[in-house]
Amino acid sequence: MSKTILNNYFQSLFPIPEKIVEEITGTFCDFSLSKNTILLNKDTISTKTYFLEKGYMRSYILNQDNEEVTTNIYSAPCFVNDFLSFFKKQPSKEIYQTLTDCSFWETSLDNVQANFHNIPEFREFSRLLFVINYYKLNDRMIEVKSEKAETRYLNLLKQQPNIFQHISLKIIASYLGITDSTLSRIRKELSKI
Repeated sequence: MSKTILNNYFQSLFPIPEKIVEEITGTFCDFSLSKNTILLNKDTISTKTYFLEKGYMRSYILNQDNEEVTTNIYSAPCFVNDFLSFFKKQPSKEIYQTLTDCSFWETSLDNVQANFHNIPEFREFSRLLFVINYYKLNDRMIEVKSEKAETRYLNLLKQQPNIFQHISLKIIASYLGITDSTLSRIRKELSKI
């Protein structure tokens, strides 16, 4: 499989010379998973970091009633991982599952650490990636606490319109922090406008 999408992703935050990008991605190996496959399970330590090249994934937890609560939805291209588990070698608190057939690239912590120590452009890319991911997480937390369900739905529809063609409404409702019946009602009401 060609590393074009992976290499382009590394150049998406700021320009990195192609030769350096190829050095960074040289240790990445490709693999695929079928729909509804667990990539990383709860209480497992993440030993790899994953780049989702194609497909959709989610992370979720089980609440006190043993119901699945979607914490994040990932659409390619992006990095997917429990980074705390990966870097701190502690068990994951979430389950990471494919929602469609997915294609990935993976590399180990040793390779990531070597890149951190030897490639300044990788350090800068990683720093920016962490800042962007923190911003998205913080923004989502604020949105869930401060916005109405309809607004959260409309924001998701605007930011990721294709998500509704690939992911069940039950999972989207869970991600939005509402029931699937509430999501159906919102969609029905908005269709009348």
